[in-house]
Amino acid sequence: MNYVYCLRKKKKLPALEKKPFPGELGDKILENISKEAWAEWQAQQTKLINEYRLRPSDKKAKEFIIQEMTAFLFEGKETDIPGFTPEGDTN
Repeated sequence: MNYVYCLRKKKKLPALEKKPFPGELGDKILENISKEAWAEWQAQQTKLINEYRLRPSDKKAKEFIIQEMTAFLFEGKETDIPGFTPEGDTN
């Protein structure tokens, strides 16, 4: 099993097995993001698509998703999704 120092998790974790996204951004993700962090992004992406009713084939939606993905994976930012309450959060 290969490991990578994950920039999102700030520790060494199991690496992705293949590039999850095309181009240079895909290379950067493969080299710097763990399987765990990528799975978290996939869950976040699903929430974004559902909450904002995005069509991933739409150019503006793609740009938004890429912007959010970059911020989530490399800057540690999370999108505040209006009306979304994480499981178990009763506040």
